Amino acid sequence: MTGPTPEPGVDPFDLDRSLLDAKLSVPLLRRDFVSRVETVERARTSGARVVAVSAPAGYGKTSLLVEWAATEDRAVAWVLLDRFDDDPVGLLSLLASAFVRATGADPTVVPDMRVHALATLGRAAPRLAAVLRTSEKPFMFMVDDLHLLTSPACHDVLSVVLAGVPEGSQFVGASRTSQPYVPSHRAIGDVLEIGVEDLAMDSAAAQQIFRHAKVELSATMAQAVIERTEGWPVGLHLAAMIAHDTKDAAAVISGEDRYVADYLYGESFSALPEAVRRFLRRTSILDNLTEELCLAVIGEAGPGGRLRELEASNVFLIPQDRTREWYRYHPLYREFLLGELRREEPDIIPELHARAAAWFESRRTPAMAIEHLLQTPDRGHCALLIDSLGLMTYQTGEMATLQRWLASLGDERIEAYPPLAVLSGWMAVLSGHSAEADRWARIADAAIFDGVPADGTASFPSTRAMLRAAMCAGGPEQMLADAELAFAVEPPWSPWRPLAVSLVGEAHLLDGRPDDAAPYFIEAAQLGAATGNVDVQARCNTHLAMMAMARGQWERGSELIHATLTLIEEHRLEDYATTLLSFAAAARLSLQRGDTRAAERELTRAMRARPVSTWVLPTVAVRLRIHLATTYWAMGDASTARHLVREIEDVLLHRPALGALVEQFAALRDLVTTTAAGGTGGPPLTPAELRLLPYLQTHLTLPEIGARLFVSRNTVGTEVSSIYRKLGATSRSEAVELATTLGLLGA
Repeated sequence: MTGPTPEPGVDPFDLDRSLLDAKLSVPLLRRDFVSRVETVERARTSGARVVAVSAPAGYGKTSLLVEWAATEDRAVAWVLLDRFDDDPVGLLSLLASAFVRATGADPTVVPDMRVHALATLGRAAPRLAAVLRTSEKPFMFMVDDLHLLTSPACHDVLSVVLAGVPEGSQFVGASRTSQPYVPSHRAIGDVLEIGVEDLAMDSAAAQQIFRHAKVELSATMAQAVIERTEGWPVGLHLAAMIAHDTKDAAAVISGEDRYVADYLYGESFSALPEAVRRFLRRTSILDNLTEELCLAVIGEAGPGGRLRELEASNVFLIPQDRTREWYRYHPLYREFLLGELRREEPDIIPELHARAAAWFESRRTPAMAIEHLLQTPDRGHCALLIDSLGLMTYQTGEMATLQRWLASLGDERIEAYPPLAVLSGWMAVLSGHSAEADRWARIADAAIFDGVPADGTASFPSTRAMLRAAMCAGGPEQMLADAELAFAVEPPWSPWRPLAVSLVGEAHLLDGRPDDAAPYFIEAAQLGAATGNVDVQARCNTHLAMMAMARGQWERGSELIHATLTLIEEHRLEDYATTLLSFAAAARLSLQRGDTRAAERELTRAMRARPVSTWVLPTVAVRLRIHLATTYWAMGDASTARHLVREIEDVLLHRPALGALVEQFAALRDLVTTTAAGGTGGPPLTPAELRLLPYLQTHLTLPEIGARLFVSRNTVGTEVSSIYRKLGATSRSEAVELATTLGLLGA
């Protein structure tokens, strides 16, 4: 699906690009920073491929990394994370972008990260690890604020990427909390850990900080300040600010609780003019600040250059780029400011988020608008934006972000805006989450909605009908009725028109009328090419290729399949259920030419991703497996063919009314169950085993893998043993190596 056409002269990606540049740029050092050159040198020369910097907020972790980057002669890939990066596809894209920017590596690795959400661990992460492993130049990977990654999926892909850091290069991560990958690297002596005791300041550092604030501090007083703050760097900076404002250095060593930042912040904050305090309070809702955005949020005119003035005045404001366009508050200072906002102006907080959302939406950055709208009572407009971005977000692989939006919105709000129930159904269908897809389909079927959906469809009955046709719960006749409903109302310019037309063709094909289906596939493929709906274009051209091959028109079939595979690779659609049939068709073509090696390669591509092809997309699931089984049988692999027959039987238990596919399956089953076949192939990995396989690359224990997959430890143990047996492996590392060689893991 494509998004709205931008207004002439407006680049909708300018803001996104600007934010990305800020996240990938090494920040500037504070003018009053205290050097930790000895710690930097110890880490640099440690020989450890992984350096973990872990300490609470305010201990100067970022300053340490920035100082190190400034003195490093290796290429430095810098990533500053924020809370919106807690998505494995988004995280891998950031890491790849930073690496390419720093080293000049092949830029195609960046779009290679935009895979189906379920393929991040098995395909994208190994791809990035391989790029790191083969880097021609040594590098430093520096990732700040790792504690903002809370998703297990993010930790899993990061552990795979770290395995690709070669000798002579280093990965440095800074976090408020312990970093999950540290224990496994500690066990092999490959990590240097830097903690509070390494980052705490001494009395000499205290004197330097006070001297920068133009306050003289005696050695005795410096020791007293250190004892009070326990060398906490941000506490020392605050103490120096207070001493400067009060002209009394002794004041900073009084106080009730040396651990409470609010006391020190409060002392410095209260000295600021009310207009400045209001500016700071109200803009604290922002993760990233720019002058124009801040003025929009505070809701009043203000002097230009306010952010630069605040930075110069020693307020805890951090520039994120060298042009000083983007800033952020020090995390602890932001927490303090948010507390002040909740105390002083609690009623205005939703309005501040609404203003921020309006600003981002006006700058064509709707994803950020959604993040702010989720903090307001205006869930109706938020639902509209999510609906408008839903499939686009899914197609870029950021499934975790979309799931977070929908979860934050809540089932009640989704049911109140039924087009989102359809979107939720599509997400579950295309991810192979069968029970969830069925639940949302039932909710959508029972819903009434008279408005026009924001997803670009002509009507709610149309968008619901397309989901219902794809899920095909009512058999060929009902599928055709649903598809024709959407076909009748979706106009030629609709981004959904290609899907509606293709579904009519698939309904005719299911009803055993390929000649009637062909014109619809031709039209849908042309519309898909015109609207950028490459998923439909690839699927329809594959159907046309198979029809050509059935008529003996092998050259025409070859042309269509070659073009389709190129399209799939260009748009990274290898792991999407709706494109897997293309690989089955390519395997059949290769076999017809006698190229068994190429046929095996294409079969593997389809087999590894088939877990996403389930009974909630039954025509795809069954047709795919029929063609795979037929080809395996022709190649003498009866074991795999029979296994695929059993998988089809499982689909038909849920969707028995599949018209011509049932007849085709009956002929296949008779063939593979009553006829002997040569060959010694063993059974393939099951969909459940394929889902588990990528986790063998990580250091997760079997119970931890079970928790990721929502199965018991015993089930994991059984499936791991089966994987070993089928691959001929005796260990996790050997299984990973063999699976990679076979094409079941990696790019």
